[in-house]
Amino acid sequence: MKELAPRSSVTLEQSVPPLPARVSVIVPAYNEGPHIADGLVELQAVLESSGWAFEIIVVDDGSADDTATAAASTGVRVIQHRRNRGYGAALKTGVAAAQYDWIMITDADGTYPAASIPKLLEKTDGNEMVVGARIGQTVRIPHVRRPAKWFLRQLASYLAGQKLPDLNSGLRLMRRDLIDRYHHLLPSGFSFTTTITLAAACNEHDVDYVGIDYLSRKGDSKIRPWHAYEFSLLILRIIVFFNPLKVFIPLGAVLMVAGLAKFAYDVTRDNLSESAIFAMLTAMLFWAVGLLADQNSRIALGRVSSSRPS
Repeated sequence: MKELAPRSSVTLEQSVPPLPARVSVIVPAYNEGPHIADGLVELQAVLESSGWAFEIIVVDDGSADDTATAAASTGVRVIQHRRNRGYGAALKTGVAAAQYDWIMITDADGTYPAASIPKLLEKTDGNEMVVGARIGQTVRIPHVRRPAKWFLRQLASYLAGQKLPDLNSGLRLMRRDLIDRYHHLLPSGFSFTTTITLAAACNEHDVDYVGIDYLSRKGDSKIRPWHAYEFSLLILRIIVFFNPLKVFIPLGAVLMVAGLAKFAYDVTRDNLSESAIFAMLTAMLFWAVGLLADQNSRIALGRVSSSRPS
């Protein structure tokens, strides 16, 4: 399995206080009745051997099948939504009901191997989030999705200013206070994991990545083609909130270069056009908006900085 290089070979101090070895595992589920019980039994066995105190909470997100009944048959706690509210909404319901300060999320479709969970639990010291990055030897991501996922990961890594090995992995371990800090940003749809990844990366939280396998899913996928468009907008929105200069400065530079090139061309023709002036003025407007957005972002982040553990 491919392992990620550590961010630093020297650890000066632990930046966040330790938490007890107790974890609440949230499993959102929607129409996973035929196979959810087998997955939960495997999950329980792995957690029992980990040495951690744990609870498992399944959030049935308005399933039309026997998902809730099948899950309850394994002895785990089951919470039901009356209607389908979305992946993120299910996670938020589970977090609100959890009793422990370490929150782990995983899927009910069999794609994330439960055997990888102990590797995440071993990385809690000094971290606020540990992500199971799907870069192991066995990664069963459908080929049709790979170009879009690659593009989104590259865009997010550039805008966040650091490499993000996995933008939206559904297997991760998080401190409750990290989730609480960005609760107002976390959506009710599939973008929950993408949002908290970008929020943590852009605001210098301690995040580690552990290489894991990713298996073929059981049942039907809930991801649709238009979700790629929604993820792209989400990435831009989150980056504009945390680091707006990453968006506005390059856009303004493109317009300024285009305007100067058109201006130079017009000079050779002895004719100054409105398009050159418009492009350069628009570039300066983009830069001005970017600076104002950056100032507002710093003020907003400063107001909530006291909520971060010291």
